[in-house]
Amino acid sequence: MAIILTVNGESRSLDVEPEKPLLWALREDLHLTGPKFGCGLGQCGACTVQLNGAAVRSCLLPVGALAGASVDTIEGLTRSGALKSLQDAWIAEQAQQCGYCIPGFIVAAHSLLRQTPQPTDAEIDAAITNICRCGGYLRAKAAIRRAANATGAAL
Repeated sequence: MAIILTVNGESRSLDVEPEKPLLWALREDLHLTGPKFGCGLGQCGACTVQLNGAAVRSCLLPVGALAGASVDTIEGLTRSGALKSLQDAWIAEQAQQCGYCIPGFIVAAHSLLRQTPQPTDAEIDAAITNICRCGGYLRAKAAIRRAANATGAAL
């Protein structure tokens, strides 16, 4: 049975088992490799995407439960230019290390800044629960603060 959802602004039909996790449908069937497999338990955040604008862990979501939903991955947000201020901030703060976790961090940060344009440190800590094996948390937090303070940041 085909499951129809909007991915990065385009209507997509997925002919997959309904219980297939969204992460694997995105990577294997739609060839969107920005969301990464990390833990498969929803704890690390490497698979973070936006579902109807909210940051979610795609490894936990069965595609069958998402019919009609809107999913945005790092690829879609990058193409639309929505991440320019976050990307610039990540570079300026040297928040990238190995790079594996960055798409999930940036998608989660984008969702946070859309909901809370000037978050406090406590709000950043509460919203950004992604794991970085390299330990780049302080720089990631600084990048989020920088993006929030950027003049004309369009999120």
